[in-house]
Amino acid sequence: MSRIALVTPADTNGERQQLLAQIDGAFGATPNMFKAVANSTAALKSMWGSFGALGGGVIGAKLGEQIAVAIADRNDCEYCLAAHTALGRKAGATAEEMSAAQAGRSDDPKTAAALRFATAVVNNRAQISDEEVTSLREVGFSDEEIVEILAHVALNLFTNYVNVAFKVPVDFPSVKLRAK
Repeated sequence: MSRIALVTPADTNGERQQLLAQIDGAFGATPNMFKAVANSTAALKSMWGSFGALGGGVIGAKLGEQIAVAIADRNDCEYCLAAHTALGRKAGATAEEMSAAQAGRSDDPKTAAALRFATAVVNNRAQISDEEVTSLREVGFSDEEIVEILAHVALNLFTNYVNVAFKVPVDFPSVKLRAK
């Protein structure tokens, strides 16, 4: 059971209701995570705005979802692991690619470098080395893409923390966390 109320469009009005309607339109339903965040209009605007901005960024949806599952697994966020695995599949990733990404791995060298960087940022609380940034450039990432990878990490930390702290009920097909 959620530690915080799950707000539905029927429970609210004004800007919050409009945002929830946009989210419902994008997903075909309003995921519980957004219902939890809807307790704060500012937080909901921030989260939804970040999803929109990064969705239109230079990092493709597939890589964004692979980053998301790698971060979710490290933070023991069952909600985000389930949601982003489903979204990754919709973005064209295979089940095997999403499973590997959950472990921070990929057969594609560029994706592998992005996942190594993203997980290093999380594992080391952003205390990374020059070599970790250089390794991204060596596989072809621009500074714009590198900053965007970090933005994906930051957004996923926010969503992971919301779901874990508030025990938001998972409303996507369940995916098992890796044994640690």
